[in-house]
Amino acid sequence: MATPSQEALGNPTPLGLVTFGLSTLLLSFANAGFYPGGGSAIIGQALWVGGIVQLVAGIQEFVKGNTFGAVVFSSFGGFWITVGTLGYLPVAKFASEVSGPEAGTFMLLWGIYVFLLLLGIYKGLKALTLVVSTLALLLIVLAIFYYTGNPAIAKLAGWIGIICGGSALYLGCAITLMETNGGKKVLPFG
Repeated sequence: MATPSQEALGNPTPLGLVTFGLSTLLLSFANAGFYPGGGSAIIGQALWVGGIVQLVAGIQEFVKGNTFGAVVFSSFGGFWITVGTLGYLPVAKFASEVSGPEAGTFMLLWGIYVFLLLLGIYKGLKALTLVVSTLALLLIVLAIFYYTGNPAIAKLAGWIGIICGGSALYLGCAITLMETNGGKKVLPFG
């Protein structure tokens, strides 16, 4: 059975960026205080769009030979599945809510991981550097919120998340439009 060449495959990077951006935006709007968090839209988005679809993008990056994209999108697919599960389990009475220190450590570990990724890409695309640097900051600020319980810090995290998610969504759309227009940049992304 013949397998398609890598050139025949589409670019999964925009899919990973868009699904990450949309999921981050939806949750960050809640953290910023636009509406209460923990609803079905946030849990569903986390599990399916941020989780499963982003995991698919990560697997497609493996097929394309892009190790960075594969690791980042696959791991963040898992991250979002975990976030959705942590939101769902207490509502379904399968488990108690995660404690502040436990959630803080979860976010801190992810923040350290993303900071280490940032060290390897900070000289690359400006838009990607913005996504990854705001993500590292977002996760650290969320860790501080969960350790302290200070609602002002949650609100700050929400605004950082809006910048992070918005920049990921923008970059994903910019790459999609560029590839749709024969390599011509329709939206700048440095």
